[in-house]
Amino acid sequence: MNNPLLSPHDLPLFADILPKHVAPALAVLLAEADQALERAVSDAVPADYDAVSAVLDTASERLSAAWGAIGHLNAVADTPELRAAYTAALPQVTDVMTRHAADERLYNKYKTIAASGQVLPPARRRALDNAMRDFVLAGAELQGSARERFQKLQALQAELAQKFSENVLDATDCYIYIASADELAGVPGDVVQAARAEAAAEGHDGHRMTLHFPCYFPVLQYGKNRALRERLYRAYTSRASELGDPAQDNSAVMAELTALRQEEAQLLGYSHYAAVSLVPKMARTAAQVNDFLLGLARRARPHAERDLAELLEFARSELGLNDLQAWDIAYASEKLKEQRYAFSEQEVKLYFTEPKVLEGLFHIIETLFEVSIRPDEAPVWHPSVRFFRIERAGTLVGQFYLDPYTRSGKRPGAWMDVVRSRWRRPDGRLQTPVAHLVCNFAPPVAVDGVPRPALLTHDDVSTLFHEFGHGLHHLLTQVDDLGVSGISGVEWDAVELPSQFMENFCWEWDVLKRLTAHVDTGEPLPRALFERMLAAKNFQSGLQTLRQVEFSLFDMRLHAQPGRQQDIQALVDEVRSEVSVLKPPAFNRFQHSFSHIFAGGYSAGYYSYKWAEVLSADAWSAFEETARPDTGVLNVETGRRYRQAVLETGGSRCALDSFKDFRGREPTIDALLRHQGMA
Repeated sequence: MNNPLLSPHDLPLFADILPKHVAPALAVLLAEADQALERAVSDAVPADYDAVSAVLDTASERLSAAWGAIGHLNAVADTPELRAAYTAALPQVTDVMTRHAADERLYNKYKTIAASGQVLPPARRRALDNAMRDFVLAGAELQGSARERFQKLQALQAELAQKFSENVLDATDCYIYIASADELAGVPGDVVQAARAEAAAEGHDGHRMTLHFPCYFPVLQYGKNRALRERLYRAYTSRASELGDPAQDNSAVMAELTALRQEEAQLLGYSHYAAVSLVPKMARTAAQVNDFLLGLARRARPHAERDLAELLEFARSELGLNDLQAWDIAYASEKLKEQRYAFSEQEVKLYFTEPKVLEGLFHIIETLFEVSIRPDEAPVWHPSVRFFRIERAGTLVGQFYLDPYTRSGKRPGAWMDVVRSRWRRPDGRLQTPVAHLVCNFAPPVAVDGVPRPALLTHDDVSTLFHEFGHGLHHLLTQVDDLGVSGISGVEWDAVELPSQFMENFCWEWDVLKRLTAHVDTGEPLPRALFERMLAAKNFQSGLQTLRQVEFSLFDMRLHAQPGRQQDIQALVDEVRSEVSVLKPPAFNRFQHSFSHIFAGGYSAGYYSYKWAEVLSADAWSAFEETARPDTGVLNVETGRRYRQAVLETGGSRCALDSFKDFRGREPTIDALLRHQGMA
């Protein structure tokens, strides 16, 4: 009764959850889940979709809520004790989930339901169809030793993915270099202040440099000291590899993980893992994805070659860098952009104070999607975390946690995660959705003893909007069936549509006026500065596109060409030679920290970012087409159509049908090429 993970409270008691609570809580919840399965497959429960779901969903929701809270804390508040508790529990949870997902008795019951001719609402029918597909992918049709091996593979893969994440986090957290003030010439003042404060907190003189992005990247972008740029670049791009601490080396983890995925695919009757990954996606084959990516690369390559030629000439003539190296790219690019467009990212950053950005973001959401956002209260895991509620006409729609700042023990990157989904419970009560929105922005720092709000780069602002797009997809759903509510059941290569769509607002003048207030004067972003930003929007877009294509091709080929895990570096080099114009140094080991595909669910799916950009750019065009002089792109009627066709339907129908419902036609690539300056 005293275990917060078993509490009947509506929201997780994050402030009370301790490592010692994990094992006892899961012992109860896993037993409940097994009991629910036995009841669901028994004669006591008829072969009726609602009857079976009522039994299973109640237990699975309790387990998902507790395990989700544990996993979330492991990602944002890692400690040795919590990591040990999570790692010890992972095999047990994986075992139960794997067994349930492939239970032959339950699969047969669902087959009976599917064959019965029972009339189900469209959303429920799609949930049933997805469940039937997922049973097959979970090994429900395997027998004997093949079934046992398949279940073992799931446990091994879960353990390896966790190990991959731990190695990246540890390699990031453990790096320390104390820099002098002279070495930090050119680095933005807030970054220098934060580095000095971190050093002082640990009893050091000077400035503590880390590999967390808000510290690392400003040094590469602005730092005049080339040796410091090289030092940090080498450390960052070789994290968790054989070039660092052997205890944190992900080389064997990657090879074993991809080999296990290949074995899983063969057990299921597929020639490679990419084919398994693509079953629930929009794209049908690895060849189709390969052709899509190479076609995009062909269009982008002339632009990328021009981008590189301009950068090399500028670095030689203006910066005296005749041998431009990887650690010079961001620095030289920033200097070229400053010269060409007469502004710097640091100048822009002074206008994007976090409170003003949030106020503007909330205004967009409230206007376009006809809701209101208000502060709310809930237990949190860190003092900087905030909690909000979304209402429409006084009725609760959903709630979300916002965890914006980087800190030790917090996984790098930005993400949206599910706390709970919208669901009409068996007793008729409506469970409203809750989400985590997590970023890693530089926290507020005091300047000369005076507190200042956190300052965001324009890229930070785009990241915030991106994650809120995922959040809106989860929170604004009107579907009551768990399996297809919110982002559940949405094809993975379409799930980025709402997130990338939201980024477009960051380039609208009428929007940015409300997002900005200079940290010292309170003045909004000047129109002239915005015009220079807009002119620079597609600066080096060719290089950026090829970089994404490189990552996506590496991922797809790693999982579509059996045996490539035996020499992953050779595959990386092969892809680079085929599509890249900017070759990283030989020591670059980006794949060793490529958490998206080795620990984040994007295996054989990283292409989804570019695939969904086609959809999101085309969807955004509808707002451009209906923009008005008085409201700009914040057209409520268009927002309502988008909300109802895309956001509210969630996974209750295929993403292409939702897109066509909104646009009235199939998507085209034209808008993407135009938006990226490659038309």
